[in-house]
Amino acid sequence: MRPQAPLAPRGFVRRLAVAAVAGALATLLATLPGEAYESHLQGADITGAWVRYGGFSRRGVDPRYAAPPPGRMVLRPQYAKAYDTKTKEEEAAAARGEPIADPGVDCLPYGMPEMMSAIYPLEILQTPGQVTIIAEAFSQVRRIFLDVPQAKIEEVPPGYYGHSVGHWEGDTLVVDTIGIKPSVLGHDEMPHSERLRITERIRLVAPDILHDEITVEDPVTLVEPWTFTFAYRRDPHYQLQEYVCENNHEYIDANGVQHVRLQDEMPQ
Repeated sequence: MRPQAPLAPRGFVRRLAVAAVAGALATLLATLPGEAYESHLQGADITGAWVRYGGFSRRGVDPRYAAPPPGRMVLRPQYAKAYDTKTKEEEAAAARGEPIADPGVDCLPYGMPEMMSAIYPLEILQTPGQVTIIAEAFSQVRRIFLDVPQAKIEEVPPGYYGHSVGHWEGDTLVVDTIGIKPSVLGHDEMPHSERLRITERIRLVAPDILHDEITVEDPVTLVEPWTFTFAYRRDPHYQLQEYVCENNHEYIDANGVQHVRLQDEMPQ
């Protein structure tokens, strides 16, 4: 009779079985990307770090890929009058050396759509069912949920970034955003109501140049939709930095004027 081979220890058998199951699962996921992966595989590759292209200086900008000039913002008369008055007051205050502060001085995020102006770089991440956009300034984050229906405006709690859903039309990511609270200033400080709706068409115009065409609609404050575009250049070497608003060098006085504290005035 042939001698019986010694039995393997139970722990070894258990580990071997777990490894086999894990390997089979990994192979299945790699070869059978189900419906959850379809959105990730659609559209263009816009993942990466992006810096504003030609937004603050036209030097070195290829005119073929520069953002087109913005449309004209047409406010309803009652809002246009208040807007013009505020603009003149801001210009006069700046000329006196007493600039009227914006919310950033109070360490408040810019929110939508102004976070897309990218005064500091943006990072875009594409994952199954979602596109995430991170702005370095104030560490702002917005999430675009793909291929799902949009909620009703009255069901979305107003916030800084609202509720965004999107879908791919070929190589263009079309995004619908609602739920921006009125205290969040619009682009160029446009006043708006809770009925604000933002439509974006995000697409590559060159392998590493991205355009975000933004159209804002508000039946309360705007006579007609207003469209403007931000352009970005992909920077494969940039890594977003931590941005925490904690130095308190700037502050707002009782009249809304922005000031800068000297070093010996800083709180300890």
